[in-house]
Amino acid sequence: MASHGCFFVTMMMAFAMLATVSNGQPLDPHFYDKVCPAALPAIRKVVEEAVAVEPRMGASLLRLHFHDCFVNGCDGSILLDDTPFFTGEKNAAPNANSVRGFDVIDRIKDAVNAACKGNVVSCADVVAVAARDSIVALGGPSYDVQLGRRDARAASQAAANNSIPAPTFDLDRLVSNFAAHGLTPQDLVVLSGAHTLGFSRCTNFRDRLYNETATLDASLAAQLRGRCPRADGDGDDNLAPLDPTPARFDGGYYSSLLHSRGVLHSDHQLLAGPTDGLVRFYGANNEAFRRDFAVAMVRMGGLSPLTGSSGEIRANCRKVNY
Repeated sequence: MASHGCFFVTMMMAFAMLATVSNGQPLDPHFYDKVCPAALPAIRKVVEEAVAVEPRMGASLLRLHFHDCFVNGCDGSILLDDTPFFTGEKNAAPNANSVRGFDVIDRIKDAVNAACKGNVVSCADVVAVAARDSIVALGGPSYDVQLGRRDARAASQAAANNSIPAPTFDLDRLVSNFAAHGLTPQDLVVLSGAHTLGFSRCTNFRDRLYNETATLDASLAAQLRGRCPRADGDGDDNLAPLDPTPARFDGGYYSSLLHSRGVLHSDHQLLAGPTDGLVRFYGANNEAFRRDFAVAMVRMGGLSPLTGSSGEIRANCRKVNY
């Protein structure tokens, strides 16, 4: 299986080279070096403080970046509150009562504006850097965040409902969803490894818990039933860790999948086709997972950014400039 996994990785890396992820001038990790060298340290400080108080916040900030990028690109649109002119993404089905960390982003934006003595750093870049710094704070790999994104002036609840993959998706829908964003099956498996961090709500794993018992470890199922009653609406927001070490970036996620301990249906589906080889490969090669996760995060962070004169640099991440 390991040799099959290596072949699959090689093939998917080749396909990834064909993906188009930018629609304007190139992003640059040194974008703020001259205009505001204090920007990235200011972001890191607030993230480290927030994660120290609540380690779960690291997973939340990472997820915020994912949900931003999968809806019309990495443009900070997920941060916008509803207005009379558009219904935003915060209350879309994948985000309502689920996506969090907006208050931390507000604190980061205030800190960055103070450090830069003005409105220099986009909210989209704040989200991207905060995701990287969260990963590092929880023991994960560092990488150079490509910078220079600008912020969207609108958001779309409908786009969020249609673009973010659901935890109920089968493998074919997951692969198709990622392909629609220019991402490969390898990216799917590697980025799903973000579930080495954080928790899931009962409403997202209830169907797997009670209807997929043949593929769910019995001891884990017993634990989950204590947190997640069968009846819809009963304990929907109760949380369960996605892997045994939800506050540490490690390879536990893949080990869990291989022992029938994947909490989400979508996670277990990674074993249902050719991606099975990649799960086994990363389960046996933690350093490869860390390396490829960093590469995949950069690739995802390049999805359709607004650059140049497109969009704006929001002064307040929750609303457009007027």
